[in-house]
Amino acid sequence: MTGFFKQLMIFSLPLVLLTAVSGCKPKKPAFTSPAGYDLNNPEKFNMPESLLEISGIAFYKDKSDTVYSIQDEDGRLFRQSWMNKKQKHAVFGSKGDYEDLAILNETIIVLESDGTLYVFPFAEAVQEEISDIKIYKDLLPKGEYESIYANNQTNQVYLLCKNCKGDKKDKAMSGSIFTYNTAKKELIPSGDFSMDLSEMIEKEEILKTGLKASALTRDPHSGEWYILSSVNKVLVVATPDWKVKSVHRLNSSVFNQPEGLAFDNQMNLYISNEGDELSAGNILKFKHK
Repeated sequence: MTGFFKQLMIFSLPLVLLTAVSGCKPKKPAFTSPAGYDLNNPEKFNMPESLLEISGIAFYKDKSDTVYSIQDEDGRLFRQSWMNKKQKHAVFGSKGDYEDLAILNETIIVLESDGTLYVFPFAEAVQEEISDIKIYKDLLPKGEYESIYANNQTNQVYLLCKNCKGDKKDKAMSGSIFTYNTAKKELIPSGDFSMDLSEMIEKEEILKTGLKASALTRDPHSGEWYILSSVNKVLVVATPDWKVKSVHRLNSSVFNQPEGLAFDNQMNLYISNEGDELSAGNILKFKHK
């Protein structure tokens, strides 16, 4: 063997070994899931054309036999049995930009993107047109909203701001809490909160502009918050005091435009997706393991 080939072997061997070792390292999965769920294997329920732009979803007393939902443009509350495309609806408003809803015991609250809240009795959901309705226009700080959650035990309502003044600068996401007075049928301001996004931004898990929450719900057992972001294509799990616990990137081939989020009484997780020219709107069910 000539001196040239000896030198070539000396320099090449470490490179070959390094390549072999690095090739043996286990690859991290691209799309992770919260404990107890597999976000890559859903049961899919395709929506009818009337719910192509499905946004918020909710269950009455966490019973998943009937899904209540809204879509972006029309002021209609939809209801349908699981895996049955046939839907009925009740009109509660005119054309608008409706983003989410919550069912608080016997009361339904619909959220419009400018922060306007439509509040009416659950019993009205079976009517063709809802008449007993109260509209709150200036209850929330000025901004853009897409996320609402109602706690049946405390009668409290939580709202996350998608785009509010100061949030981007502070690398935070702000939110408001209200208590619903059943006797007076009033929403009473009960405080606010903030969620630190700086670590997620530094890790490039979300955009510099923030989380841009599109839906919110809460694990009824652990009290952990589940926050969905369609813009960032992530599902964030946070502690009860709004500290980030885990961030899960969502597969765009599974989640077209995730906009709605809910748990049922069996701890199954549901995420709704708006459709487009190529695909129908849908609700994805993730069974609890």
